[in-house]
Amino acid sequence: MAKKDVIYRGTGRRKTSIAQVILTPGKGNIFVNGQPALEFFPYATLVQDLEQPLKITGTGSDFDISIKVTGGGFTGQSGACRLGIARALLEASKDYRPLLKHSKMLTRDARIKERKKYGLKAARRAPQFSKR
Repeated sequence: MAKKDVIYRGTGRRKTSIAQVILTPGKGNIFVNGQPALEFFPYATLVQDLEQPLKITGTGSDFDISIKVTGGGFTGQSGACRLGIARALLEASKDYRPLLKHSKMLTRDARIKERKKYGLKAARRAPQFSKR
């Protein structure tokens, strides 16, 4: 297999979002659901968030990244993309592990929405108390 045919895959999850990431050797283009990342995400800070693993490892212009993301909102989707990119980079080289682990890029954020309980208005919000 030639060098340009090499692909690295990673799956990331955050809240209810799932991102499937494909890294191929390239020039640093990032596409999310077929659109450039800056067009897909409404805020530039979300794009900066998903680029963090690339900046930490110094591989920002080494790979082209194609991401398919579903579910959740923009914040959850960018978090899922970030984890997927970090996992794909690990597949590319095990040397990145200490850098990514130290900056907590490999930890899945397990915080999800808490379920509503009966007798309450929301997960923890109780009805207003009335003395009379």
